[in-house]
Order: sequence, then C-alpha cells, then structure tokens
Amino acid sequence: MKKKWLFVIAVFLPVILFASEGTETDIVPRTVNFLIFIAIIYYLLADKLQAYFDSRTQSIESQLNEVQKKLEESRKKIESAKAEFEHAKDIADELIQDSILDINSIKNKVAQSYESEMTTLLKNYNDKIELETRKARKDIVTEILDELLNDNNITITKDNLQSIILKKVA
Repeated sequence: MKKKWLFVIAVFLPVILFASEGTETDIVPRTVNFLIFIAIIYYLLADKLQAYFDSRTQSIESQLNEVQKKLEESRKKIESAKAEFEHAKDIADELIQDSILDINSIKNKVAQSYESEMTTLLKNYNDKIELETRKARKDIVTEILDELLNDNNITITKDNLQSIILKKVA
C-alpha cells in the first residue's frame, strides 16, 4: 500500500511542482520554510511526545500487570474454592455415613425396646391369665361350697370342715 502511494507521489509531485506555465512560483522557499517549521516543532515537542508515549506505555503496562495479578488471584481463589468444595464433599459423605450408622443404631435400640416391651407384655398377660384362673377357681369353689353348705341333705360338721381345710392348707 505504501509503495503505491510513493509511486503516485513520485509521479505526480513533479507534475504539480512544475505545472506552472512559465510563471515563477515560490514553492521551493515555501517548502524549505515548511521543513524548517517541522524541524522546530519536532525539536520543541519531541521530548514531550516521547515522555507522553513513555508514560502511556507505562500506564498500559501497569494496567496489564494489575489485570494479570487479578487473574492470578482469581485462579488461586478458584483453586481454593475447589479445595473447599472437595473438603465439603468429604464432610458430607462422612455425615451421611454417620447418619446411616446412627439410623441403624436407633433401629437396633427400637427393636430391643420392642422386644423387651413384648416380653413384658407377654409376662403380664400370662400373670393376668393365672390370676384370673385362680380367681375363677376360688369363685367356683366358693359357689360349690355355698351350695353344699346351704343344702340340707348334706350335713358337714365343723370338725369335718376344719379337717378338710387343714388337709387343703397342709
């Protein structure tokens, strides 16, 4: 692209410079004055432009360094977060295992409690049956004795009754 422009300038510059039809122009002194003006501007502004571009370069570098530091900090935070996540995952697994053990322990305690309660209830039931059986026997014996004692056909004396009772007690 630059070559094309240089070619265009090289071809048309002499045409433009020497295109006058015999009249003298002051193009050469103006060009010299322009070049001197550019040299003076460069002499006055070169240090300031150089300082400006250097400071701009430094600010861009510092911003780039800050971005890289933030990026590195972000990476470290990500790694830290991953490590914490893995640690939390391990703790969660441990909690699950502990809760399973606790559940099994509670199941066993409830089963043992159930078994002991059932044993107690069964014993109480058997005791109640035995008590009711004794009571029923006593009531039947009392009823039969009342019938026998109230019956006039059978006569039992006190001595006979005492001997029967003594035999039963002994």
